[in-house]
Amino acid sequence: MTKKIQYLLTLIMVPIMVFSLSGQKNISKKGAGLVYYQSLGASLRVSNLMTRMTIDEKIGQLNLITPGGTVTGEIVSKDVESKMKNGQIGGIFGIRGAAKAREAQEMAVKNSRLGIPILVGMDVIHGHQTIFPIPLGLSCTWDIDMIEQSARIAAREATADGIMWAFSPMVDIARDPRWGRIAESAGEDPFLGSKIASAMVRGYQGKDLSDPTTMMACVKHFALYGAAEGGRDYNTVDMSKIRMFNEYLPPYHAAVKAGVGSVMTSFNVVDYVPASGSKFLFTDVLRKKWKFDGFVVTDYTSVLEMIEHGTGDFQEVSRQALKANVDMEMVGEGFLTTFKKSLNEGKVTQKDIDQACVRVLMAKERLGILDDPYKYFDEKRAATELMSAENRAFARKAAAASFVLLKNENNILPLKRCQNSIGWDHWQIAVEICWVHGVYQAIPKKAVTIIEGIKSLSTNSGNIRYAKGANISDDKDFAKRVNAFGEELVIDARSADEMIKEALEVAEKSDVIVAVMGETANMSGESSSMTDISLQPSQKKLLAALKATGKPIVMVLYNGRPMVITDEMRDMNAVLDVWFGGTEGGNAVADVLFGDVNPSGKLTTSFPVNVGQIPVYHSILNTGRPNLVNYPKFRTNYLDAPNDPLLPFGYGLSYTSFEYGKPDIITPKLSKGKTLTVTVTVKNTGKVAGHEVVQLYIRDMVGSIARPVKELKGFEKVYLLPGESKEVVFTIDEDLLKFYNEALDFKAEAGEFKAMVGTNSRDVQMLNFKFE
Repeated sequence: MTKKIQYLLTLIMVPIMVFSLSGQKNISKKGAGLVYYQSLGASLRVSNLMTRMTIDEKIGQLNLITPGGTVTGEIVSKDVESKMKNGQIGGIFGIRGAAKAREAQEMAVKNSRLGIPILVGMDVIHGHQTIFPIPLGLSCTWDIDMIEQSARIAAREATADGIMWAFSPMVDIARDPRWGRIAESAGEDPFLGSKIASAMVRGYQGKDLSDPTTMMACVKHFALYGAAEGGRDYNTVDMSKIRMFNEYLPPYHAAVKAGVGSVMTSFNVVDYVPASGSKFLFTDVLRKKWKFDGFVVTDYTSVLEMIEHGTGDFQEVSRQALKANVDMEMVGEGFLTTFKKSLNEGKVTQKDIDQACVRVLMAKERLGILDDPYKYFDEKRAATELMSAENRAFARKAAAASFVLLKNENNILPLKRCQNSIGWDHWQIAVEICWVHGVYQAIPKKAVTIIEGIKSLSTNSGNIRYAKGANISDDKDFAKRVNAFGEELVIDARSADEMIKEALEVAEKSDVIVAVMGETANMSGESSSMTDISLQPSQKKLLAALKATGKPIVMVLYNGRPMVITDEMRDMNAVLDVWFGGTEGGNAVADVLFGDVNPSGKLTTSFPVNVGQIPVYHSILNTGRPNLVNYPKFRTNYLDAPNDPLLPFGYGLSYTSFEYGKPDIITPKLSKGKTLTVTVTVKNTGKVAGHEVVQLYIRDMVGSIARPVKELKGFEKVYLLPGESKEVVFTIDEDLLKFYNEALDFKAEAGEFKAMVGTNSRDVQMLNFKFE
């Protein structure tokens, strides 16, 4: 053996000796340490830093704290300043503003021994200060470029406000609208959800994370958080591995493939193991199968909450999380307070702690804060970046694009403007109930209400009359729970009858009624699960009274979830779902009501007929006794309701009409390594220009396991002028047909398939093809 080979072997073996044998001396301890840390994925700079750090300082890097301000849990960090100075904090969230963030960074850099900068994070969910529609609403645009741009603008604003790390995107597949956090999701479909996940990561992180206008994304919640039993937040999740890999994991994987820098754990159990301690999720899937090389952070106190799951005391659950390859703990401080003891007792190893620390420090290097700790704290940027005219204009456009027209009887919409010049001065509008939605980092006073938006577009605002009409809810106990973070659901001192009387007086003087109904912001979102997702009784009572006037009613629905609106779809003349539109939501609603914008949104969640149907979604499996017409018994059906949803996935109307030609497959055989194309011509047969989302679904007719009756596999949003036609082309290849089989192998199987093309998941035309 040559001396050169002996030297190389020594370098490989020395780290094992240094960190495994107590008291073992080594000729070049620093050089050996550099090799060791680089074997953990550290750069040379981070390796050098690691050689200088004490065990306490390494553990400190794994601690994410909050001084308060934007909490989503019951605990707030204590002794923040002293911990910062002692190098016991790796990141902070809950502060906003470049000046405040700089103060925190200076405390860490100037007062701690090694001056390691901290990460500054925040829940940047659908915009920062300029608020865009909620993620569920944004998904209904089916516009991937627009969604990416929303994240790009959010990143520019947040980084101008001292934030470098976004706890977003949330990509949990959600099929139970009782779950409040469906508002933060992209809906029920993994194909669309994956496209959106990738777009959000690209928008936040850009092409170069060292650019001070980009920020690190954090995909969440890994994993399966959206499948909580009963739609009850934080509740048990239990599903097969096949469903997990085919239907729930794809959006997380898409975010990883897009280069997401960090991943957040979820609160639920997976295979009866709390997710934050799951080796299956974070070692087997995330690290080994998907090759993720970023860092993992827990959700708010989720390690501490593992005690309540029953898997051990604080020291033990903290050990479980670290051993699962979780790197940073949010708020609970189990890592900070137990790891040194666990190390001394042999329950965790030096390498476990080093590996986690390396991942956190590498994230800081990627962001460029090891070079310049203050790069995100340029106070001059805020004046030009935050809520700029350009950002607000984009927010208005995005909000209007997210709205879904659910009903438009006799084309009552768009409304006519009150323009004396063409003799429409008799047209008058009554508006009932009005409120605005934002998130905590927004500036609510700068948001536009719906009545402000309507008046701004009316040429005679005097013809716009307003009455509250009803409380959002009359239930005081319910209001107290909704108002946990501030008074949102206000119960009027007047009686319900008095308010309805006022509304009827306004309605009698008007030609059309715009009834704004639905939820407040905190009736959906985190910790806002509901068993009754229909309109509150107070609102139903008002609508019944308005209906009795015989005047046409346009219902504008504010909501953070698919709601049960079976009665309203029957009784209202028009229904426009506007979700929570953000800062410019009021203006966007007016744009659509008056026809300045033609609605183009399509649902990304199915709307149930009633709560008893839940979960109801488009990509169901067939049964051995499928539902058939005129077979009321011994079939998979209900006695009291249909199987199909009230409104299907992909559904949405327009002020124009679109005609689909007969779809075609030129060669209905697909071979390995080849492609086939499905084409369909779509024509705008109406009188105004509009967007249409053309959708492709595929069914695998015979498989080694049961396969869904349809799966979304493609879509294209096209813009057509009146009378204009366009041929839409979808390309199908082997990858598009792959799925995880019983052995969890991802492959396509030869056989018969159906391609379905249409305007939504229900109204489709079918074609047959083979894969050989």
